[in-house]
Amino acid sequence: MTRFIARFGLHAIALGAAFSVGSGLALAGDGTVSAEQILNALKPKPVTRGLSAGAQATTPQPDPAQQAKEASFIDSVRNRNTRSLSLGERAQLAELAASRPKIDLEIRFDYNSAQISKAAMPAVQELGKALSDPSLKGATFVVAGHTDGIGGDSFNQDLSERRADTIKRYLVDRFGIVGKDLVTVGYGRTKLKDPANPAAAVNRRVQVINMETKTATK
Repeated sequence: MTRFIARFGLHAIALGAAFSVGSGLALAGDGTVSAEQILNALKPKPVTRGLSAGAQATTPQPDPAQQAKEASFIDSVRNRNTRSLSLGERAQLAELAASRPKIDLEIRFDYNSAQISKAAMPAVQELGKALSDPSLKGATFVVAGHTDGIGGDSFNQDLSERRADTIKRYLVDRFGIVGKDLVTVGYGRTKLKDPANPAAAVNRRVQVINMETKTATK
């Protein structure tokens, strides 16, 4: 009975959405997050240049050597099976994601499966519309699956990977997103959004990160 309750707590996910850019967080309310909200969250942060020749940019320019190193790593995990990613590679993706435009989507899946529920379809479709926008063309996105803190490590890790894979397949099949531009990774219960409340719904999410190294300028 305890095992059933734990699994039920893991899978009975309330539909909602939240998005974060950098360290900021904004709630989308009870309705489905819109494609426009997703698009705005995933757009690269602009670099504002000074008006005079001697003025410095308010946001530091990215280091070309570091950009090349990061791009090489992203290329190395393209077209990889989600389960083939090592612990070190998952950690490196998380480190890069910390400074990239991102959005967290709390998506309901069917009980004890990686099947997207009917109630969650609008949110996933809005995600597909956003990633199809011309302004994001050519960018690489990481689709990261997360669970809450209930249940065993192995179970949650497997579940997070399968759910990330499901979102990728849907985006490729229904919206024609290029498969190599979607890198999937699972984190299980290792990166709780609300560590103080392991069973909280905000922990059960699919995070999408724009890994594009190019930076918009003003």
